[in-house]
Formats: sequence, C-alpha cells, structure tokens
Amino acid sequence: MNDWVTTAINIIEADFQRSADTHLFKLEVPKLSGVDIYLKDESTHPTGSLKHRLARSLFLYALCNGKLKEGMTVIEASSGSTAVSEAYFARMIGLPFVAVMPRKTAKTKIAQIERYGGRCHFVESAPQMHDEAVRMAEEVGGYFMDQFMYAERATDWRGNNNIAESIFRQMEREPHPVPETVVMSAGTGGTSATLGRYILYKGYKTRLVVVDPENSVFYESFMSGDRTVTRSCSSCIEGIGRPKVEHSFQPDVIDAMIRVPDPSSVATILWLEQLTGRRAGASTGTNLWGVLQLAEEMQKNGRQGSLVTLMCDSGERYLDTYYNADWVAENIGDVQPSLDRLAAWE
Repeated sequence: MNDWVTTAINIIEADFQRSADTHLFKLEVPKLSGVDIYLKDESTHPTGSLKHRLARSLFLYALCNGKLKEGMTVIEASSGSTAVSEAYFARMIGLPFVAVMPRKTAKTKIAQIERYGGRCHFVESAPQMHDEAVRMAEEVGGYFMDQFMYAERATDWRGNNNIAESIFRQMEREPHPVPETVVMSAGTGGTSATLGRYILYKGYKTRLVVVDPENSVFYESFMSGDRTVTRSCSSCIEGIGRPKVEHSFQPDVIDAMIRVPDPSSVATILWLEQLTGRRAGASTGTNLWGVLQLAEEMQKNGRQGSLVTLMCDSGERYLDTYYNADWVAENIGDVQPSLDRLAAWE
C-alpha cells in the first residue's frame, strides 16, 4: 500500500481512538408516563454533529478503495454539517477541500468549514449541488466524496462502534433496554440504513421509523415505492430531506415514515431548549416531533417502552436562522400552533 495512504489511515484511526462515545440522555417530559424518551447527543463530536461519524467512514472508505491520493482535492456536495466534518478530516491528512452548497446555508456552518481550511462554492439550490460537484472534480482532477452515494456502504452496519451498536449498548441498563422504536430523519439515508440493518442483524424487536421534512421526496417514495420522484425545491430543514431519492436511502429496512411540517420541526427545538436548556438544530426537532407523536400513541394505548432518537447537531450553528424569530417568520412560517400542541406535555 502507498505510504501516504497508510499514514493517512493511521492519522484518522488515531483521532478515532482519542474520541469518546457520545452521551445518551433521558428526556424528562412532565406529562409523559410509561414511555421513556432518549436523545443521543451527536453534537459532542469534535466537529459538532452526527456527520462526524459519516465523514470519518467516507474518508476511510475512499482511502481503502484507492480513490484518494496525496495532494488531491476533495469535493463534497453538502448543505453544511457533512462538509464541516469532511473539512476537518481533509485538513488532518493534508488535502484541499471544497464544499458545494446552497447559497442559503447557515453562515455559522460556512465559517466552520473555512476554519478547518475548506473552501465553499455556492449554488442556488440543493438540486444543483451534485452536478456542480461532479463538474468541479473533473475540472481539477479531484475526488467527489459523494456522501449521497456512499453513505450506506461506507459504515460497517454490523457493529464496530457504529451509531446503532452504541445506542443499544448504552440502553442495556435502562428500564426498557430494547427500544420500542428508534426514530431517525434522512439526509443521505445512510444512518437510517445502518440502524435498520443492525436491528435486523441482531434480531431486535425494535421498529425503525424515519421522519421526513417538507419539500423532501423520501416520504413520498416510501409510500409509493417509486424511487424516481423528484422536487425542484430544497428542504428548509438543513441536513435532512432531499429533492431526489438518494442511493443510500434503503426503504426496505424502514418500518414506517412520518412527514413532519417545518414549523413543527422548529417549534420542537424551541420547546426542547425551554425544557432542557439545550439548543439543537432543526433536524433534531424533526426527529423529536416524530418521537412525541409515537409517545402520545403509546400512552393512549396503555403501552410502555422506550423511544430513542438523535440530537444531530448543536443549535449554536443556527442562531441566525432557526433561533431568529424574524428569519423563522419569513422562511418557515407560524410555529405557534405547534408550540401550543407541545405545551400540552408540560
């Protein structure tokens, strides 16, 4: 094997060895009884999001497939969090990095990419990212990481401390150690694929429910079975939702899907902050809104158990968007009806 590749792999693996697992914390909801809700806080990764796991796996996958060479420019199509994490790993092994992203991406994410030495190349909307990334890679002789293609295969879904194995290990001493349902949103679809495959592999009696925001095709595709559906607009919930069905999205390992209105996603993170003092990104709101719908159903039916979802990233990245009332009013709409519904849990 090329000496540079060997060194690069060792550098990434050493970073992994220095990293502790993320916390799984129990969410105390005042008017919820018999159902325990847990949030796995992926915001504590070195680059601040769930995508740290994905970026590490994508780099190792590319290196071990002989795709990355010394000095090669790495290019990714990303609305932010994956690009932040990939910029971190690119700098770690000495490669230039370019993120192709929508112009409306949160300024904090752009600053983080640049802080890790990456460069941001803007397009007008999410549907344009892929083709532009391909064009740039060809133009500079770089490598297009293509998270949407490789996310589901770059991660070892059978274990090796993946997100699913970590969740089930951390749940072992809880009152309901095997979750009734794990809830996850889909961006690439890679994390939901890992969760679903691991659940089946281990034989757990756990359902996987995937939540999807507005202006995303995953829900429609799942319900219809049509992988060709597309949309011409982008999701307003950064990091999740896609205008086309990505290769990494694996519907056959998903038990059910829930479509979540954007105002409900944003309202839920405002409610979460009030309840816990923690700020999360809007994709966490999408996840948690879905969890609360399932909890309500379980409570009404007298069923007990546990529900697990992910806190995908920190809300500190979105102070100028989801935590800005004027921006929310203009771009998301009226969140008050959803806040009123959430208040019933207090």
